[in-house]
Amino acid sequence: MKRRRALVVDDSLTVRMDLVEGLYDAGFDVIGCGSLAEARASLAQWRFDVVILDVRLSDGDGVDLLCELRAAEEKIGRTPVMMLSSETDVRDRVRGLATGADEYAGKPYVLSYVVARARELASESRSSVPPDRPTILVIDDSVSFREAIREALEAAGYRAITAGSGEEGLQMAAFMRPAFVIVDAQLPGIDGVTVIRRLRLDAALRHTPCIMITASDVPDSEMGAFEAGVDGYLDKRTPPAEIVARVASLLASAPTPLSSVRSAFAAKKLLLVGGGIQHLSAALRNDAFDVAFASTPEDAVLLAGVEKPACVLVEVTADAVGVRAIRAALSRPSAVVALTPDSDSRLAIDCLAAGVDEVVSRATPGPLLVARIRAQLRRKQVEEEGAREREARLARELTLAEARAAQTLAETRAGLLAELERKNAELAVANSELEAFSYSVSHDLRAPLRAIEGFSRALEEDQGHLLEEEGRKHLARVYAATARMSELIEDLLTLSRVTRAELRRERVDLSEIARVVARDLAGREPGRVAEVEVEPGLEAEGDPGLLRSVLENLIGNAWKFSSKRERTKITVASTEVDGGRAFLVRDNGVGFDMARADKIFRPFQRLHAQSEFEGTGIGLATVRRIVGRHGGRAWAEASPEGACIYFTLG
Repeated sequence: MKRRRALVVDDSLTVRMDLVEGLYDAGFDVIGCGSLAEARASLAQWRFDVVILDVRLSDGDGVDLLCELRAAEEKIGRTPVMMLSSETDVRDRVRGLATGADEYAGKPYVLSYVVARARELASESRSSVPPDRPTILVIDDSVSFREAIREALEAAGYRAITAGSGEEGLQMAAFMRPAFVIVDAQLPGIDGVTVIRRLRLDAALRHTPCIMITASDVPDSEMGAFEAGVDGYLDKRTPPAEIVARVASLLASAPTPLSSVRSAFAAKKLLLVGGGIQHLSAALRNDAFDVAFASTPEDAVLLAGVEKPACVLVEVTADAVGVRAIRAALSRPSAVVALTPDSDSRLAIDCLAAGVDEVVSRATPGPLLVARIRAQLRRKQVEEEGAREREARLARELTLAEARAAQTLAETRAGLLAELERKNAELAVANSELEAFSYSVSHDLRAPLRAIEGFSRALEEDQGHLLEEEGRKHLARVYAATARMSELIEDLLTLSRVTRAELRRERVDLSEIARVVARDLAGREPGRVAEVEVEPGLEAEGDPGLLRSVLENLIGNAWKFSSKRERTKITVASTEVDGGRAFLVRDNGVGFDMARADKIFRPFQRLHAQSEFEGTGIGLATVRRIVGRHGGRAWAEASPEGACIYFTLG
């Protein structure tokens, strides 16, 4: 496995060598620098997974180097930085964290804490690359046994990490999150059964499969191991190959670990508030806490703004004002423990009312104080896990509710679409029947109309000389009415054919059609002064016959309604409308009232008297139907200088 690289920057040779040795033993390749100049040279040459940086150096301020690293993030990526400084320098601590430090450890430091946090920070910096092999943690004080099991595991394709004591093993389990733990029953410090019990109490690690290895033949030892929660129990003389086989078997059925839950054994930061409790730091450091000091509640609140400790231990002597301010500045996952005089019950009640999690007598021995702090941390972890489970449950309920709502919406939409399709089908049938009826009526009306016209003509030819002037006028009116009726029937049939005809789409030269239509109109009135301007290159996809009908109607209307002008001017062109292309026919005719613009597209609707301009009022209705069948739309604009009809084609 590729070793991670760490940079240690401290002008104390003793501190530097201690950290270099500890980090190297933890699996890092380490470079130690005694000055900012050396550190800058190393950073220019190598990439580091973590940097441990003293604040006060012989040639400058460590925070300046931190600023340089943060400014270079866009080029080289983010490098985790742990600052080191005197535990009493609260202002330095706040300044470093506010500048972008990922961690801040006080001096004198706890080596195991610094190493553990360095591992965590280095792991977080590589979190985007998941391990491709399950990690197995082996906890045993025998170097030879650890190495034998490690070699067997790695030969089988696993990633093996080792620890020589229960305390070290718990810390490694906290930040490495192994998929499996192998633990010796007899260990220096806490024994294997205690290690198992603590793992089973930890929300992040409780489901990790574990087996215990022992050289003891005492039956009670095996019973105690299973009561503690081991998944397997093996004799130390078991061949490594069989141990690996047991690991593979248990891993196959192991649940997925909760990677989002922070382990209770992960490195913890403890803030001591008050000048009279600094003597407790030694006992707390021995239990792998990183201890920071704040002499006043105000300093504690200032520090809480940039760094959230796992627990705050507050010295309370007179009232709970300070502890109330600290509690308000911290998020609920942080535990607050008040240290009060022995017999002051009133002060204890005030502290509990202020929101502290535990009140402890100042006379409490160090080991018992550590145990009570650990208990509060476990309780906070349980609360956090419960809140996470509630959030997950709420998220699941919301997802289900959204799914049900989506299903209901889909069913409703499907029903509405089905109803719409049914209505559209009914409407299509009705329209078809109406068109058929219109066509039939129009066609059938022609025969009696022709009979009226024929008998009227026969009457005029055979009996016309016998009719008086009034009779001949009546006969002329019959002729005019039959001609008008014939024109209406022909237009109605045209409108019906437009709706019923099948579309033949092809590329159509609208400019050429417009020029032909204009020439035909001019040929009918050779003495008329007219200018018809046609934009070249007007083309569209559509039915040639129907599009010719559109231009015949539009140019014909423009010709008709501009007939009273001394000089007729008609323009056929295109323009951009709503990001698409629209065609237009503009004239300098009489125009119309825009309030009635939509009426002109209705069949048989006229805005001018028949005596002014002849016609049936069917032309623009035909245009709109043809354009609609092509997926477009038609509309009109007017002014005192004339009218303009626009249309688009889909």
